[in-house]
Amino acid sequence: MVTSEAAPFAKTGGLADVLGSLPPALVEKGEQVAVVLPAYGTIDLRGAERVYNELTVWLDSGRYDCSIERIIRHGVHYLFVNCPGIYGRQGIYGDRFGEFGDNAIRYAVLCRTARGVASRIFRPDVIHCHDWQASLVPVFLKSTFRHDPVFYGIKTLLTIHNLGYQGRYGREVLPYIAVPSEAMHPEGMEYYGDINYLKGGIVYSDYITTVSPRYAQEIQTPEFGFGLDPLLRARRFFLAGILNGVDYDEWDPATDRYLPAHYDSESLEGKLACKKALLEEFGLPVDEIETRPLLGIVSRFAEQKGLDLVADCIQGIADLGAQMVVLGSGDPKLERTFGSFANARPHQFGYRSGYNEGLAHRIEAGSDMFLMPSRYEPCGLNQIYSLKYGTVPIVRATGGLDDTVTGDAGFKFFGSNAHDLYNCIRYAIEQFPDRESWKRRMKLGMAEDFSWAVSADRYVELYRRLRESR
Repeated sequence: MVTSEAAPFAKTGGLADVLGSLPPALVEKGEQVAVVLPAYGTIDLRGAERVYNELTVWLDSGRYDCSIERIIRHGVHYLFVNCPGIYGRQGIYGDRFGEFGDNAIRYAVLCRTARGVASRIFRPDVIHCHDWQASLVPVFLKSTFRHDPVFYGIKTLLTIHNLGYQGRYGREVLPYIAVPSEAMHPEGMEYYGDINYLKGGIVYSDYITTVSPRYAQEIQTPEFGFGLDPLLRARRFFLAGILNGVDYDEWDPATDRYLPAHYDSESLEGKLACKKALLEEFGLPVDEIETRPLLGIVSRFAEQKGLDLVADCIQGIADLGAQMVVLGSGDPKLERTFGSFANARPHQFGYRSGYNEGLAHRIEAGSDMFLMPSRYEPCGLNQIYSLKYGTVPIVRATGGLDDTVTGDAGFKFFGSNAHDLYNCIRYAIEQFPDRESWKRRMKLGMAEDFSWAVSADRYVELYRRLRESR
């Protein structure tokens, strides 16, 4: 596998969670798995084993001397591309000043190094590429190295975790990334005169997956295709949606190390204790803890996530008597809105900026409902965590949210405006006082199984079919 991030080493979102959980699940199925990713400056490589000392990558932008460091975790070989000049920074994709200006080169080096790993360190049957950062691997194998016997029979699979991020750069970077000019045409990786890394991956990969069945259909439409829907429709016979799983070793209210109390579907008393502790952590009153619903949000503040819809109806939600806690950051306008509302309603609304792993777990456990009003959501993980924690999800019926949340275990709305969201929240709050019915809803969600075992089986079958298609 080739990726830009993998938990617990480097993480900005769900991609890292997948690369931290899927590979071990595949190892349990009998697969041999190596994950290639950059050795960012934030990664502690103490204790890593150097398995290759000088793996030189030549691009037109220069010479990049890399070494390969290995950490074996849960049977997976995590192979870190150590090239301090381009990866040894504190950010993954950027820093407080914005995105790194050489990202096009940084991930071209990753893809060329992955080719070196495949020829010298770990000979694969399949190279599984994740998102645009790894999309040049199939481009290189089908163009620059198509006559190299070392790669004969190796198949490529591209997983699109979020089509909204494509790695699009001006044509001026072409001389620096060693992509042959033969790939720069409208049927290749050219996109309206620019270079589109993800488009190249879609064109040149042997097969493509996305992270939920519904999203695999949605990205073939103009609404969700981000300009690539005609290409994805053309490749629809080589496209499938495989739902992401979650790591229940990390996300289980019966064992969660971040919680003040544990519980399961047969003994829910600990959830009330978690709610009390969460309210106290945010400085909210606990006097109506059993009758006043608490809504939780853990999210990036981006247009995709639909948090502006929450901001637009937040006064109405407050007027319904609910309490709310929010953890997240991103859009400065939304940060100001949630911060101001927390100051104006300190007994009803709590807000923490940034991300805190422990607090994210406590919000999942202590909330009664969890809001995910995403405009689009390739898969989503928090709604799956919410189901496991007996925290009833309120979601927009899109992508993986629609695939994982049923009307019996959660609440869904189908529109895309604040009015539709508000009506769904209001209906959910109206159901909350019926405690027996609510507990049945909680237990239905807690009984769902979205572990990686099922999804890993589907990947194993796909790898088998790719191997047999040589």
